Amino acid sequence: MSAFTDPAPPAETIHERPGRFTLPGSLARNLGLVIALLVLCAVGWFTADVRFLDGDNFVTILRFASVIGVVSVGMTFVITGGGIDLSVGSVLGLASVWASTIATQTIAGDVHWLVVVFTACAVGAACGLVSGILVAYGKVVAFIATLAMMVAARGLAEIISKKRSQILDVPPFTDFFQARPLGLPTLVWVFLIVAAAGWVLLNRTTFGRRTIAVGGNVEAARLAGIRVRTHTVALYVLCGFCSGLAGAMMIARTTVGSSTHGSLYELDAIAAVVVGGTLLIGGRGTIVGTVLGVLIFSTLNNIFTLNNLSISAQAIVKGAIIVIAVLLQQRFANRPGSSSP
Repeated sequence: MSAFTDPAPPAETIHERPGRFTLPGSLARNLGLVIALLVLCAVGWFTADVRFLDGDNFVTILRFASVIGVVSVGMTFVITGGGIDLSVGSVLGLASVWASTIATQTIAGDVHWLVVVFTACAVGAACGLVSGILVAYGKVVAFIATLAMMVAARGLAEIISKKRSQILDVPPFTDFFQARPLGLPTLVWVFLIVAAAGWVLLNRTTFGRRTIAVGGNVEAARLAGIRVRTHTVALYVLCGFCSGLAGAMMIARTTVGSSTHGSLYELDAIAAVVVGGTLLIGGRGTIVGTVLGVLIFSTLNNIFTLNNLSISAQAIVKGAIIVIAVLLQQRFANRPGSSSP
């Protein structure tokens, strides 16, 4: 019988001083993100007027946030566990290509359209499994292992697709994802379901507590009885699975599978996770913060598009936001009780 007892989740800490009340760390961070999002909305209102306030425009923001949002949820787990995954964008592209091949479409037409989704998720999980084994058992630095996977997955996608876009012709698949239950696109609902499942997995399960423990201190987690290497592999498989699912969602959004899908998504996902409040050094992760981070960048892109501003200007602003977020992280990390999720 194992003597291991799952580490209890860090408790929220309320710092009280005479005559002064301070919000718990996680609530303060999320409140700051909400305020930042509201400020961006105000900027959009002043610069783009009624075009930004149109209801369809907000649906567009959510729709474009959905694919990178699912990738970012998977990235949150890997970073919380003390790792990094640079291959998510390439894996997304490979999954979209593999799931849109003639063979996959034929099977999907004969069996069920879910074959397309299953294939994309399986390809993503397989790539995550390889990366996880290299990191956990091969002792390869996560940055190098996932960088190699990023290059290999993109190359394999180009070979399979011959650098051409593959049109998906599975009507039930398209019909399902083009539906708008309760007025929202199915892609948005998938994102919300994945985010909710990720929150429960990280905050209410043994798997989530072990992820935080491994990211906080690997040696302490090992001494506590956690199978660190197995858990690390599971984290990369989970991240790959999310990338594969995002690949299927990308096919639904564009109706094609392409080796160019997901280009630079790894940077967007890491940016959203860091801005959301997950520590880059591991040991603390927040799904709510990640969702808000994704919405901030999606809203920012929308404002730049509505005002016909260049992609270069967007990149500069994104870079500034990331630097500010990291500086704030360093400041919070040195505060007592900063480990609260």
